[in-house]
Amino acid sequence: MTDQTPETTQLFLTAAMPCPYLPDRMERKLFTHLSGRRASALHHLLSDNGFRRSQNLIYRPACEGCNACQSVRIVSREFEASKRFRRVMRHNLDLTVSVQPTVATHEQYALFKRYLAARHDGGGMTQMSYQDYEYMVEDTPVQSVLVEYRFRDLPDQPLVAVALTDVMPDGLSMVYSFYDPDLAQRSLGTFLILDHIAQVRSAGLSYVYLGYWVPDSPKMAYKGDYRPLEVQCGPQGWKRLDDEPKA
Repeated sequence: MTDQTPETTQLFLTAAMPCPYLPDRMERKLFTHLSGRRASALHHLLSDNGFRRSQNLIYRPACEGCNACQSVRIVSREFEASKRFRRVMRHNLDLTVSVQPTVATHEQYALFKRYLAARHDGGGMTQMSYQDYEYMVEDTPVQSVLVEYRFRDLPDQPLVAVALTDVMPDGLSMVYSFYDPDLAQRSLGTFLILDHIAQVRSAGLSYVYLGYWVPDSPKMAYKGDYRPLEVQCGPQGWKRLDDEPKA
């Protein structure tokens, strides 16, 4: 197996496709494969430069004339929960959290399909088979975990949320998460982020990587609510947003 290094890594550019976040725009991605003994080191290096992992690929937007997608991370050590966030945490005190190896289960897949049907009906992921889900979860060349959330006091402790998370030297990177769509009043998507912030702080680390923030996209604007927030600014590195969170 050939080991990748920053010097030998080849980057590729995808063809232009319709942007999933902003209407009437086209997206292109710069990507490479992660493999070999140095996959984790390359993953961290590229993540620090605004890339995002998907299975054994790592990519970043490279759209002509557009930089709407901004790679962001929460400065967890300095995070202070607003009243809204504290309310979400209180509403979910009856959930247990367990860190599992990246092994797909039919229980996870059933929840995943329910989530997609309710939240992303018509999206490309809705056609994913169980084998596709296995690849999404298990095809990782870096240190990754599945964080499962279950009801503590109900029989059989049913699964209500899952986060596929990469373990980074300086924090956690949330790759993909899904949850029970019938529990909208619990704001589980918010709770998963808050729990990752707590895990990072407990481990004495610094950041929760949230992927791409698109302020003008209804799907992605929520990431701006978590402050302090840093944005990757190319050769200038990570820069903190100065404005206040929304609520």
